[in-house]
Amino acid sequence: MSVTEQPCYTLISTPDSDYPPPDQLRKELEIGDIKAKIDALKKAIYIILNGEKIPGILMAVVKFVLPLQDHNVKKLLLIFWEIIPKTSADGKLLHEMILVCDAYRRDLQHPNEFIRGSTLRFLCKLKEPEILEPLMPSIRSCLEHRHSYVRRNAVLAIYTIYRNFDFLIPDGPELIANFLEREQDMSCKRNAFMMLIHADQDRALSYLTSCIDQVHSFGDILQLVIVELIYKVCHANPSERSRFIRCIYSLLNATSPAVRYEAAGTLVTLSSAPSAIKAAASCYIEIILKESDNNVKLIVLDRLIALKEQPNQERVLQELVMDILRVLATPDLEVRKKTLSLILDLVSSRNIEDIVLVLKKEVTKTHNTTEHEDTGKYRQLLVRTLHSCCIKFPDISATVIPVLTEFLSDTNELAAADVLVFVREAIQKFEGLRPLIIEKLLEAFFSIKSVKVHRAAIWILGEYATSTDDIRSVMSKIRQSLGEIPMVDDEIRKAAGDQPDGESSATQGNVVVSNPTAPNARLVTADGTYATQSIFSTAVTTAKKEERPPLRKYLMEGDFFIGASMATTLTKLALRFVQQISSTQIQNQFCAEAMLVITAILHLGRSGLPQKPISNDDAARLGLCLKVLSERSPILVEVFTDACRRSISLMLAAKAEEEAAAQKNLEKNNRSVQADDLVSFKQLLSRNELGGLEDVFESSLSQALVGSAQRTGLDLSVSKLNKVTQLTGFSDPVYAEAYVNVNQYDIVLDVLIVNQTADTLQNCTLELATLGDLKLVEKPSAIILAPHDFANIKASVKVASTENGIIFGNIVYDVTGSTSDRNVVVLNDIHIDIMDYIMPASCTDAEFRQMWADFEWENKVTVNTNINDLNLYLQHLLKSTNMKCLTPEKALAGDCGFMAANLYARSVFGEDALANLSLEKPFGKSDAPVTGHIRIRAKSQGMALSLGDKINTIQKASVKHVVA
Repeated sequence: MSVTEQPCYTLISTPDSDYPPPDQLRKELEIGDIKAKIDALKKAIYIILNGEKIPGILMAVVKFVLPLQDHNVKKLLLIFWEIIPKTSADGKLLHEMILVCDAYRRDLQHPNEFIRGSTLRFLCKLKEPEILEPLMPSIRSCLEHRHSYVRRNAVLAIYTIYRNFDFLIPDGPELIANFLEREQDMSCKRNAFMMLIHADQDRALSYLTSCIDQVHSFGDILQLVIVELIYKVCHANPSERSRFIRCIYSLLNATSPAVRYEAAGTLVTLSSAPSAIKAAASCYIEIILKESDNNVKLIVLDRLIALKEQPNQERVLQELVMDILRVLATPDLEVRKKTLSLILDLVSSRNIEDIVLVLKKEVTKTHNTTEHEDTGKYRQLLVRTLHSCCIKFPDISATVIPVLTEFLSDTNELAAADVLVFVREAIQKFEGLRPLIIEKLLEAFFSIKSVKVHRAAIWILGEYATSTDDIRSVMSKIRQSLGEIPMVDDEIRKAAGDQPDGESSATQGNVVVSNPTAPNARLVTADGTYATQSIFSTAVTTAKKEERPPLRKYLMEGDFFIGASMATTLTKLALRFVQQISSTQIQNQFCAEAMLVITAILHLGRSGLPQKPISNDDAARLGLCLKVLSERSPILVEVFTDACRRSISLMLAAKAEEEAAAQKNLEKNNRSVQADDLVSFKQLLSRNELGGLEDVFESSLSQALVGSAQRTGLDLSVSKLNKVTQLTGFSDPVYAEAYVNVNQYDIVLDVLIVNQTADTLQNCTLELATLGDLKLVEKPSAIILAPHDFANIKASVKVASTENGIIFGNIVYDVTGSTSDRNVVVLNDIHIDIMDYIMPASCTDAEFRQMWADFEWENKVTVNTNINDLNLYLQHLLKSTNMKCLTPEKALAGDCGFMAANLYARSVFGEDALANLSLEKPFGKSDAPVTGHIRIRAKSQGMALSLGDKINTIQKASVKHVVA
């Protein structure tokens, strides 16, 4: 297999400019001054990095640039020697490199420590032992240099050379162990200790044992390496845990947060004792509180959440829940959201009162602080958390409800709506709290500022006010909120009363506009001078001072849906009042009062005074309520008084059942042990069996390099084959195929290139370009392919947003001995699937409606499929688009020929995708396909279009494929 790329570790941004011909470059290197030689050397580096060759450049640099002592030249030469080919076509070292090797040796003995250190770092990148062998004495001597920068890089050079070519320095571990004993600089000790960990672990353990009591005084870079060594040793040999666990405990109090974080993670993996878990969790909490970076806070919170997954560790965390609550002082909303979610999982009967007390204080703080964009969202999170706590532990509801009802007057409608959702569930489930809730709702009734909140509050009061006193109180509040009845006459009187006699005025809403040309009234001030005041300004001031009652204000604005809600509430109240009062006269008086209010609303809606007239639906509802109150049919009375209560009970029960099922699914994901499984004792396992345990350091490193593990449980080879894309045909001179590895924010293309000819392909280059919101990170380097040889080339592509992208390009190569132009093989396009970035997510109905109204991009997709079952089509759509159905299963149950559902997903870039399904199937035709529309909404155009294209592509699947 061919070498795919030259060993180059330096990335340089290449400017888009024209470069001089080779002869001019050699001339500038030969006769130019220092500045001209530096510019020429830079251009030569750019040209070589682009895969081009410069004949004769090597000797020109050796003759005219290498002897120079300028530091800038020295820096550029290190890059030049790194990227220049050092061997001939047959693999032998070039003769010119002997001169270069002598220059390396002189630089290793240079009096300037920077030149020595940078040369040592450069030697770490060399892969030719022939160059390194004569330099070994000079590298060894650098371990005795007075400056720590040189010694530090000398250790790194020895470590790299020993790892790659151990025959060049067979006594490397012993040399570094002796160096470690006498060294005082922490960076040098860290590099030396790191080499011993990987080269000779026994020597590293011996050194650590000799100084284990002084570990707390070491520098943080050395402490981090010590933690890694202890983990590796204890992972491979559990019997060593007792030897080093005290050292890990001491590092929990280190000054560096990075050391404390790693020590806490290591302690958790080495010991499951409650004291160890508590110490590690306390350390995590301390890091969260002291670190200012929100990303660090989120990462450490994830570690706490991982601790909670184990039942024995969850009990320990429950004792620390008050410390975790201190994290809520962080202003970042994501940190607060994750913290509240963790607290909700840790709540128990022992700590519920303390948790609720702190949450109530946080609620009060948000009520008294300046309104900010995130303040309302945080308040909403607090309300939902308190809601969940009260449902789990009903005893604390009585203390929470008075605090939450204060938020009914909040300007943030979502927080107030969440409060009412909680109140609705609490008043249904806890009968003992109904008097308290009704009392608090009546107190807050006038302060409510939102029509939706007012409508929901009226419904709750109408449904659960059952005593005569409560019914009278609710009726009184509604009458006060409507103002004087009949409302039409009252509005006309007010409009007429605001007009001065003899003046024509125009009334519009509640603002009276007078004739500005009217004569001014003349007034005399206290000092005897005249003052004037226009009638125009007086009229406007009067109108501004006038404030309508809240419910009448909604009606005057044209919102008669709340009028229909009031009519339903008044009907329920009147029917229940009739059932409890035996006096016919009192019954008729109350019913007449309710009917008066309903007719006043109906009259106002048809009077033309409001901004919008009443709709036919609302008018029909008002008429129905009047008919029910006048006739009092037993069937309709039962519907209004009992059926509504049963419906809300069934809805809450279905919601609780759905949440319980979701929780059960989460618990199923936990690893379960069967009763007849073998019991494994770690103390009795052999070393080979222990080697099968997962190494956290290695697994995290592999995930960082190649991305997270596949979500599917398929074998790795099978999952890779699914993502292989053929780029050329089998008859092309160069065959190519690519494995597309999609990580969260980047795509790695592993391209296999096969030379199917009998010729050697020179400068074989993979040229790629992108379409969409993709960006090629680096240009793949050119390779040489022998006849019938193959090679792998990797290319990275950055992804910026959730859109369908296309990667296209070609393979360009030269044939040895050919005088023709370069040969080109055009590649097939690689289509990047949007589904790799979309994940299912959840949101409430209110949030869905809010986002649906806010998002401006909509894509309407017509259903065109051969699937003839509504539920089957929905499941196929969910599986293909990674979206989650927000509509409950019970709402989708049944066979009526129609289906409406809401879908939601979220991308890794934080973009939201909404979809609404409206499906139907012709009644009585079992073989007829599903028809309808899918409306997609997103904040960005690309997201909406890409998701629509995906749905159009997948919805033509056959029934057998869907079932499979």
